[in-house]
Order: sequence, then structure tokens, then C-alpha cells
Amino acid sequence: MRCPFCGHEDSQVKDSRPTEDGAAIRRRRQCEGCAARFTTFERIQLRDLVVLKSDDRREPFDREKLMRSISVATRKRPIDPVRIEKLVSGIQRQLETTGDPEIRAQQIGQMVMEGLKGLDSVAYIRFASVYKDFTEAKDFEEFAGSVSEIGAKP
Repeated sequence: MRCPFCGHEDSQVKDSRPTEDGAAIRRRRQCEGCAARFTTFERIQLRDLVVLKSDDRREPFDREKLMRSISVATRKRPIDPVRIEKLVSGIQRQLETTGDPEIRAQQIGQMVMEGLKGLDSVAYIRFASVYKDFTEAKDFEEFAGSVSEIGAKP
């Protein structure tokens, strides 16, 4: 593993343990060149996924892009980062086990919507405002009203 500080090619693993959700291995490393310490994460990847965008472009699935979009929606909300990590890992696992190497971006968006709906209604509305491409304030108002109706039902 290349050192992020000095670029030295070799590092020594000092500690390994599973992450809280069990979806990755966290490795604490020390550079053999400059002795700096850093952390890496090792995840299982079942297959290479390709995302089919609405304009028919194809791009490789990017877990970090998914994490960033969910993080934007959940910013300044009282949500434990471990729950966000579990949501992202769960979505990625579902996508990898579908058997289809190409996944429509809309399918990923729906999965995120479902996950956020159960996590936090404000984050759900934030994500929906971008995902559903609200063009007017009334679109936002109608959607927010439907969310509050769902939450009001027993």
C-alpha cells in the first residue's frame, strides 16, 4: 500500500479489525519510509457494476459518490454516521446481488429514497428535491405535504 504522505511503496499493517457494520476491514498501517500512520479500508466487491444514466451514458458505480449524495441529504441532521454507512453498504450489496451488471440510476435513486424515508424525513425530502428535480416551490410543498401525511398515519 502506497503511503499517502511520502509515496513510499511499502507499509506494515499494525492492526486489523472489522468495521462496525461488518462490511469492511479497517487496517491501521505504518509507512516503512517515513513512519507515518494511516488507515485503509478493505471491502468485498462481488462484481463491477455499471450505472446507466438517464441520457444512456454508462459510468462505473462509485460507492463514494453514493456516500457523498446521502451525506449531503443528511448534513446537520442527528443521524449516526454508522447508520449512513450501513445504508450505503446495504444499497451496494443489493445492487451487487441483483445479478445484472448494469443498473439504472433511477433504481439507485429509488433505493436511496426508500432508505432515507426510514432514516430521517428531512433528509428524505432533501434528497427527493434533487432526485425528483423539483422545478417550482409548489412541487416541493406538495411532496413535503405527502411526507408529513405518511408520518401522521398510525
